[in-house]
Amino acid sequence: MAGKNNELINKWIGLTSFYDKVSKDLEQKLHEKHKVSLKEFYVLLLLFESSNRQLPLQELQLKVGLSQSAMSRLAARMESKDCGVIRRHGYGDDKRGVYTTINNDRQWGSFLS
Repeated sequence: MAGKNNELINKWIGLTSFYDKVSKDLEQKLHEKHKVSLKEFYVLLLLFESSNRQLPLQELQLKVGLSQSAMSRLAARMESKDCGVIRRHGYGDDKRGVYTTINNDRQWGSFLS
């Protein structure tokens, strides 16, 4: 039994090490070529693939895997970047919900497809 546990642990460590390496490489390439972080890329991709190019901020937070405060900071940075890649806004009469919309999806469409 201990042998199987050790094998499983070793496989898990190998998988997470591989994931970390690929994530770091991808983060570096995204920053070099497009000046975006991996989390920013996830936000752009999720918005680009959603209907109407918008999602509730809370849904983005869950899908990207950030805390509420970290997602708010990320959205604020992306909103204030030189090109203003996203925009946060209320939705209809519900002032409690904050939606996030991708701006200029023609610019990002070729990058994301």
